[in-house]
Amino acid sequence: MRTYSGGMGATQLRPPVATARHAYWWSAAAGVLAAVAGVLTGELLAGLASPSLSPVSAVGSAVVDLAPPNAKEWAIQTFGTGDKTFLVTVISIVLLAVGAAAGLLEFRRPGTGVAVATLIGIVGIAAVATRALSNPLAIACAVAAAAVAAGLVRWLVGALRAEEQAPEAMTEESGFARRKFLRIMAGSAVVVALGGVVTAVVRGTALAASAARDALKLPAPASPAPPVPPGASVGLSGIDPLVTPDGSFYRIDTALVVPSVDPNGWSLQVTGMVEEPLSISWQELLAKPLIERYVTIACVSNPVGGNLIGNARWLGWPIRELLARARPKPGADMVLSRSVDGFTASTPLEVLTDPGTDAILAVAMNGEPLPPEHGFPVRMIVPGLYGFVSATKWVNELKVTTFAADQAYWSTRGWSERGPIKTSSRIDVPKDAAQVPTGDLMVGGVAWAQHRGISKVEVMVDEGSWQPATLGTGISRDTWYQWSAKVELSAGKHQISVRATDGTGALQAEQTAPPPPDGATGYHTVTIEAGA
Repeated sequence: MRTYSGGMGATQLRPPVATARHAYWWSAAAGVLAAVAGVLTGELLAGLASPSLSPVSAVGSAVVDLAPPNAKEWAIQTFGTGDKTFLVTVISIVLLAVGAAAGLLEFRRPGTGVAVATLIGIVGIAAVATRALSNPLAIACAVAAAAVAAGLVRWLVGALRAEEQAPEAMTEESGFARRKFLRIMAGSAVVVALGGVVTAVVRGTALAASAARDALKLPAPASPAPPVPPGASVGLSGIDPLVTPDGSFYRIDTALVVPSVDPNGWSLQVTGMVEEPLSISWQELLAKPLIERYVTIACVSNPVGGNLIGNARWLGWPIRELLARARPKPGADMVLSRSVDGFTASTPLEVLTDPGTDAILAVAMNGEPLPPEHGFPVRMIVPGLYGFVSATKWVNELKVTTFAADQAYWSTRGWSERGPIKTSSRIDVPKDAAQVPTGDLMVGGVAWAQHRGISKVEVMVDEGSWQPATLGTGISRDTWYQWSAKVELSAGKHQISVRATDGTGALQAEQTAPPPPDGATGYHTVTIEAGA
């Protein structure tokens, strides 16, 4: 307790907020508040002026680009489609820690905390300036975020220092300084909280489907998808549906914030080794004779038994027809597709020009315009290839080139240049570690070998013999197939494995291999326990 002498003797005063014991805590809190305010400023302004690129998304994307391939693969394997949430959480924790450090430094030595906040702001500005979607407005949002963070840490900690240095012998002045600081902190916190609510609303509105998407009337396909065969479903509950709903479809990409692309301003450029470079607009694309096909696509990061795979009904224009207009030059063997956010994928030219492969510029998914997170307005769908070399979302350029001359995003990070999908199978029922009754048990799942089809699926219990499963008809050779089998189980623990044979008669690889560099292999096995 601090005291002063006078009157009837020593009188104890309530210590100001910033005693030696508490000053550092308050300065750290001031730094955190300043950091949060800066972030919200950047996000709010970006939601209004640059929906597809904000300081946080730019920093996150830069982290993704700079992270070693093993770290990215670990995040996908560990968190699946929640990998972006994990990244944002880590960035948030680091930002709060840096904010606290800036507040502490500013209290101990005025100017140092401001310098730290400014340096972090410069990092954000640099990240925004180097992204493919960068523009003057996006950079201005990052500058504003840095200015708010630096200015607020100076103001808040300055108020704290003024309270700390108030004359100890004057109760009124000391109390006034204390109350003033608390009012400043409380007021700032309220403003930041309200800013957070407004930012969430603005960002949510900016990233929702655009008015153009909502108003879009899809053209009827010139070549509709064949109907789903009656025998495609094996009728076993628990197996993934033949057609994956949009809301359940996996999402793996490098975009921390979904690009917001106005279709009316979108165009696709065909460049590189072509006789006739050309451009096609959104209106021109919709006027083409579109085809509709069921195609199963899969992520190369999908582990054995994983769910980074889905089947949908896609509507689009064959890429081979667009390339035929451009007339690739002799020697070209690859098309480097580019997204509006800078992502690139390397697709063999022969696949895209093959008349037997319905590779398309897709504009719709399951009868609706593409959801924003799945590539609206236009994405690529290429049967038989993993997404990292084919399924470019928000695509705006096709560069005809060679594998020797150009490398795609993942090719520069240790993944293969060509990514044919490997024959795979999965057990959906029962789940691993399930408790099941003894006796007959129905087992089922899906198998896939896009563009080759599936001819046979077999299951094995423990170390017994392989027995054939009932195979669904399959929608086409470009989709997955459902399968089911009846097995008999005695009491105790059991292992059930599955394997598939593709349409060419080739058995899926038994040897276990991780996803890098060209897709996982091995038989999916579940361990269950049968009881009475």
